Amino acid sequence: MECFTSCYIVAVAFILDLILGDPHFAHHPIRYMGKAITISEPHFRKWAGTSRLRLSVAGALFSITLISCVYGLTSALTGIAGIIHPACKAALEIVMIYFCLSARGLEDAATEVCDALNQMGLQDAKEKLALIVGRDVRPLSKEGVTRAAVETVAENLVDGVISPLFFAAVGGAPLAMAYKMVNTLDSMIGYRNEMYEDFGKAAARIDDVANFIPARLSVPVISAAAQILSGRGVCSMKTAIREGANHSSPNAGYPEAAYAGTLGVRLGGPNYYHGSLVSKPYIGTEFGEVRIGHIRKACDLMYLSSFLWLVILIFLSDRNMPTGLSLRNT
Repeated sequence: MECFTSCYIVAVAFILDLILGDPHFAHHPIRYMGKAITISEPHFRKWAGTSRLRLSVAGALFSITLISCVYGLTSALTGIAGIIHPACKAALEIVMIYFCLSARGLEDAATEVCDALNQMGLQDAKEKLALIVGRDVRPLSKEGVTRAAVETVAENLVDGVISPLFFAAVGGAPLAMAYKMVNTLDSMIGYRNEMYEDFGKAAARIDDVANFIPARLSVPVISAAAQILSGRGVCSMKTAIREGANHSSPNAGYPEAAYAGTLGVRLGGPNYYHGSLVSKPYIGTEFGEVRIGHIRKACDLMYLSSFLWLVILIFLSDRNMPTGLSLRNT
């Protein structure tokens, strides 16, 4: 992948996300990914029958097939666009990578929860929160809703910004779109329940592998942003190192712990998922409870961390860019 793609195209896509946010229309690529999952799943399940082993194998084939199809289709489209004109390819990659990012959408969603808590009440805040988290929101108190909003900003900083930018920088739009299919599969079938314990296992593991490096790279980035915003960079880093592994997910705990250290709050703890209580350890055990004002601070930290990560990627790409590289020779 040309350095142009990993540098300027990624930067323009990021700026588009900050300006336009997540577009809500029927032909969003992520919607098509969701439809592909829904339509294809019964066919793979039919082959597997009721055998747990065959369900696991079918789930793995299902996930690998869809991820490969997204990568292949995106590669074909960008290749055709490149034949038409290099500028056409660049424009298409910008749009595709833009669809993979969600910094503005994440901030908008978290702000809606914050505004609902301040102006409309707990029930309205729960309805807003239910749109962006997987946990059951009905049992949550005001503090629980606030904590969940901060946690989802921390976790989705990786899923919605750090990882997509990372894969876009490494492999352009095809790899970024393939990552979004990985992420979508995990969000739809990567559950440990009766229906997806076996069939969704591969999707969850692939998502864990895809986010393993970006989640850990997010820690120094968040810490640097924390130092700039509040002078708590050292505390952010120490908390992430000490408690980042205290999470049921192998990845989510690291950005959450960095956030806990930055904001001086306790995150994590047990929550209900699909009617079942899931015991999770607390992160930031030495800190106090989350307050409503922490939601906006979490968004500020997310924005600055995203910007710093983009600068790092551009710097690394620029150092490897051949002299004289331009749009004309991409």
